[in-house]
Amino acid sequence: MKNKKSFILFLCVTFLAFIFKSDIIYFSELASTIAKIKRTKADITDYKYFENIEIVKSSDPQKWPIHDDYNKTPQTEKLKNLHKEFGTVAFLIIKNDSIWHEKYFNGYNENSQSNSFSMAKSIVSATMGKAIEKGFFKSMNDKVGDYIDGYNKGFASELTIGDLSSMSSGMDWDESYTNILGVTARSYITSELNELIKSREIREPSGESFKYYSSNTQLLSMTIEKATNRKISDLVKDWFVDPLGFENNVLWQIDGKKNNSIKAYCCFNSNARDFARFGKLYKDFGKWKGQQILDSTFVANSIKPRFDQSPEYGYGFWLGEIDNNKFFAMRGILGQYVIVVPKKNMIIVRLGERNNEKNNNRPKDFDVYFKESLKMIKTIE
Repeated sequence: MKNKKSFILFLCVTFLAFIFKSDIIYFSELASTIAKIKRTKADITDYKYFENIEIVKSSDPQKWPIHDDYNKTPQTEKLKNLHKEFGTVAFLIIKNDSIWHEKYFNGYNENSQSNSFSMAKSIVSATMGKAIEKGFFKSMNDKVGDYIDGYNKGFASELTIGDLSSMSSGMDWDESYTNILGVTARSYITSELNELIKSREIREPSGESFKYYSSNTQLLSMTIEKATNRKISDLVKDWFVDPLGFENNVLWQIDGKKNNSIKAYCCFNSNARDFARFGKLYKDFGKWKGQQILDSTFVANSIKPRFDQSPEYGYGFWLGEIDNNKFFAMRGILGQYVIVVPKKNMIIVRLGERNNEKNNNRPKDFDVYFKESLKMIKTIE
């Protein structure tokens, strides 16, 4: 009887160890990360503490033209105060494809790297568009299950790459940035990122409503890599970094040397001038210096809402209107913005350490950067 009880206890312990193995590993990784970076929140300098893949700058670096009125118009007082309050490190206004206003803070300059956070989602969506153009996918209606194992049953069988890009996967996910034990924090820390994503069930019908999940972009990147048989970083290098004339190398964070999986939903570390190139590319419907880099129809569809009930998002881009000026934007959690105002032929880039709480589906500071930039521009219009 004693041996039987011992055997049952052994089975129970073994079972629990198997069930909680991933949690134990994560707690260990979390503790190690906190000890290393000495904080529990993400930061624009995290590339210094995590493993990265380097994307070498363009073989033909292209400098931005400098506007005749470069830095002649002073910042508004409200803009100055906002930069100070939320730790802006780079602020750029491009007017008529020339740099019109440019300021750096806290030791940063035009070459300084900073974390994109979720602005990377726009880049991955652009890569999807190029992969469609290249014939790796037939369309945005391609099923994820045709490329990734485990997505051929139930709701998962209907999941498309377009659903992932438009944030409508129906995945079991909690997009919390404050719960360090939650799945979003785990995706930032884990050394098994792609396995974590594949473990999340598709619980609702896809393609029906907008729900912003970082996991969508990670799964999209995994699908792109499977379809092309290339790493997302190599595709971005060949399809965008090179032709758009990036002047500086990029560091894209990975989940560690073991799996070498890119954190595609975030963590594309670059600078204000190079981030702005994606804004110009989409502003000009995929053209760059006369060359069609990205299909114009794909771009046009990307910057308009997919769902009528969620007009704030298209395919990889945030959308909206402020003071009768429509915009589309790349956005990151700590106030990383590339804001394009087509009517004004204007691009605003802000990189920094913090942002403000949300109001009307976007951070409050976003509107202030937007409005104050337009006030400055009025001086030359």
